[in-house]
Amino acid sequence: MEERQAQCPYCWEMQYFEIDPSVENQEYVEDCQICCNPILIRVSVGFDDIEIQTAKEDEGFY
Repeated sequence: MEERQAQCPYCWEMQYFEIDPSVENQEYVEDCQICCNPILIRVSVGFDDIEIQTAKEDEGFY
């Protein structure tokens, strides 16, 4: 597991997420640690990089 930081799309606070780098593409919902709203998280694991995108659960990704 690797720890990466991303911003909540509701309260805009930065927080840490535990990422499993053995899975290339991931999409799941996790509650914000600060405001408790559901964050839709999309993770892309590359050769030497992990990219995290966040969105409001009810809006999804564009």
